[in-house]
Amino acid sequence: MMIHLDHPPKSTYPQTLNPINSIPKLSFLRSLMPPFPSNTFLRLPPKSLPFSHLPMSAVAAKPRRLRGVVFDMDGTLTVPVIDFAAMYKAVLGDDEYKRIRAENPSGIDILHHIEKWSPDKQREAYHIIADFEKQGIDRLQIMPGAAELCGFLDAKKIRRGLITRNVNEAVDLFHQRFGMMFSPALSREFRPYKPNPAPLLHICSTWDVQPNEVMMVGDSIKDDVACGKQAGAVTCLLDEKGRYGSQDFANLDLKPDFKVSSLNEVHSLLKSNFDLTPRVQNPDSTSGRGPPFDNL
Repeated sequence: MMIHLDHPPKSTYPQTLNPINSIPKLSFLRSLMPPFPSNTFLRLPPKSLPFSHLPMSAVAAKPRRLRGVVFDMDGTLTVPVIDFAAMYKAVLGDDEYKRIRAENPSGIDILHHIEKWSPDKQREAYHIIADFEKQGIDRLQIMPGAAELCGFLDAKKIRRGLITRNVNEAVDLFHQRFGMMFSPALSREFRPYKPNPAPLLHICSTWDVQPNEVMMVGDSIKDDVACGKQAGAVTCLLDEKGRYGSQDFANLDLKPDFKVSSLNEVHSLLKSNFDLTPRVQNPDSTSGRGPPFDNL
């Protein structure tokens, strides 16, 4: 089920008309009623207008234009296959893992943690991480609904990019194996990586769009939602197994704009909540310049 977590403000206009507005012969009915003080219940709300006379902005807010979607890879575009708990234990050791896990119930940011280590210890840690990621690459599977969602975005000429904390080799294999290209596709070789907003802001700059015209989709609050929020983008949390609840959002002070349980729901929410109409290309613009979808 798709959950829209960012409720629009309530309209300042009444939801139903004052019943008196619908009475055609008000003067006649008044003559049949006993006298009463003038300041009683027949006084109409000062700004009560028939619905047909309301401005269009009050009837329905204009949908936000969406010009790009940026995806996380592992656990979002691909089925989760890496045993992160086992990887963290291999890097940190059992005792250190338990201590850090207790201090960070929302999850361990292993990449930032090992940045504080000596160069030799870092190299050993990255070697362990690379080995786990290599095993994950060998079992790489596309997430259900990913191909259909990308086809929909292409049909609407909505750009799609990718930001992952995995290595560039995994990104290249993903492109080759599943035939879906994302551009830009930023791996952890791009610094700083998520949750820093820099990679998402870089993609927006490359596309020449504003961050609030882009959606960030990922399965991690602390990485994907945090990255999107800090950049000023729309955020969508993919929570297949119902791992996250309102308490998690409160603890991290991170509330996604949308929460879905599948990529198929992303497809639905895009159609329901956004203006996906491509902008008309400027006939005076020079053809062949800029990234794909020049008419965006």
